[in-house]
Amino acid sequence: MNKKKAIQLVFFIFLLGFAWALMWKTFRVNQAGNLEIATKVWSDFAATIPLIRSFSLGDNFPPQYPLFAGPPIRYHFLFFAGVGLLEKIGLPLDWALNLPSILSFFFLLLAIYWLSFEIFKKKSVSVMSCLFFLFNGSFAFLDFFKKYPLSIHTLTDIFNHDSFLAFGPYYGNKTISAFWSLNIYTNQRHLALAYAIFLLLILTIYGVSKNNNKLSLTKTLVWGIIIGLFPFIHLSVFAMMEIALFILFVTYPSVRKNILVIVALSLIIALPQMMYMGGSNYQGNLFHPGYLIENLNLLSFVKYWFLNLGLVTILAPIGFFIAKKPQRKVILPFLALFVVGNLFQFSPEIAGNHKFFNLFIIGFNIFAAYSIYNLWKHSLVGKTVAIFYLVLMTLSGIIDIFPIKNDGYAEIKDGKNNEVEQFIINNTPKNSVFLNASYMYNPASLAGRKIFLGWPYFVWGTGYDSGKRYKIMESVFESNNKSEVCKLAKINNINYLALEDINDPNLPRINLGFFLANFDLEYDNKQLNFYIVNIKKNCPGP
Repeated sequence: MNKKKAIQLVFFIFLLGFAWALMWKTFRVNQAGNLEIATKVWSDFAATIPLIRSFSLGDNFPPQYPLFAGPPIRYHFLFFAGVGLLEKIGLPLDWALNLPSILSFFFLLLAIYWLSFEIFKKKSVSVMSCLFFLFNGSFAFLDFFKKYPLSIHTLTDIFNHDSFLAFGPYYGNKTISAFWSLNIYTNQRHLALAYAIFLLLILTIYGVSKNNNKLSLTKTLVWGIIIGLFPFIHLSVFAMMEIALFILFVTYPSVRKNILVIVALSLIIALPQMMYMGGSNYQGNLFHPGYLIENLNLLSFVKYWFLNLGLVTILAPIGFFIAKKPQRKVILPFLALFVVGNLFQFSPEIAGNHKFFNLFIIGFNIFAAYSIYNLWKHSLVGKTVAIFYLVLMTLSGIIDIFPIKNDGYAEIKDGKNNEVEQFIINNTPKNSVFLNASYMYNPASLAGRKIFLGWPYFVWGTGYDSGKRYKIMESVFESNNKSEVCKLAKINNINYLALEDINDPNLPRINLGFFLANFDLEYDNKQLNFYIVNIKKNCPGP
């Protein structure tokens, strides 16, 4: 092995090690058998774990959203169904989730590397493209140095940092988005795989088109099938692929027939999936210019994206103009994602459009890396400026690694340590529906059973009517009429009531005394203040 290949191998090992450390740092099962979930993924995993467990411990076919039992699922579930299958055949949950997550993230890094290398044939460009992906180039670091001015303690301040630099539009600096840090990939474990396949599509089309070749029939059909399955893999990236194919159709005449076949086949396969999922789950205005920008005008638009994207807004266009014509075409599908994400809203929460921009920035980073490469090769001044740009392009991302490194854990009792979960697993049918008295990490969810209403933000964001369900939940839990409870439970296909003596302002107040006095309990644990009512046994009749 020559020196260059050895260095490349070392870099790939670094990328794999980075992916390994990132995923294991954010989720694991401890020696006691409990779930240890990093606090920065704790909220999203309250939806992820029930989805996985609905396939590994429950019966979720045809698929339903386990936090909103009843209607067909509206969330792309296939990655998590695969994780559930791995747990079902014997892998511990952390291995079942982390191993596919690691491989997917590593696959994405390799896709970035090979796409950038195929375009520019420079390994230094590929290395920089991967680094720019890992360490985002926003100007969020400016706020950090306002709070912690440069001093002899700066490195210590960075190493001890425990919160992301920006978290717009939610809190802190609301101008710079929360979605540039690697937190989106530790939370949304299925996203890296979807992005990697998108990049592989661009790589495939570019690879044959630069020589005016055509795709083979086999590759054409394979791509049609892969993209056709994407509504169940990642619905947003399915839309992005179709957008990209339109741009590629316009820019690469030699593969137009291939692209037409890919699009036609993918839509034929995707249509039944989308019909099952109910199509678009957003009923508001499709046209929503400006993404998260307040008081939209030309100045606010430029300012927002300059602060969020950093120097890539300057370096990528320079890289585009110094590139050759065939190379320039590659940037167009990524630019289209930026335009679409800034013009339209496809889900109840406009912040969900971040998926368009995270994929867009991967493509633009490649051209920014090419721009820096050209600076480096010209003169000592160019090398100095290139190093300066490299620092500015990665500084926010480097600082944002430490909140993940320094994050603590929330421990969730699981398996043999969770008595209620074990009772539900051993004593209730796998397809049971529970009317839950708590949202996050409910024992029924951990046991793979579906619950009537999960945390309303998850349900609303997936396109379900959480408000209507809440009113039904309220009517049942606050009732003092057994006949009414039975009627509502049967109408809504509820099999069990999971009663907890808790005081949560986000949930109805349970009339616990009424239920304990009027219903026979399937499970009675006064120590845990947890009780289960079997509707079938307590409510006779059809």
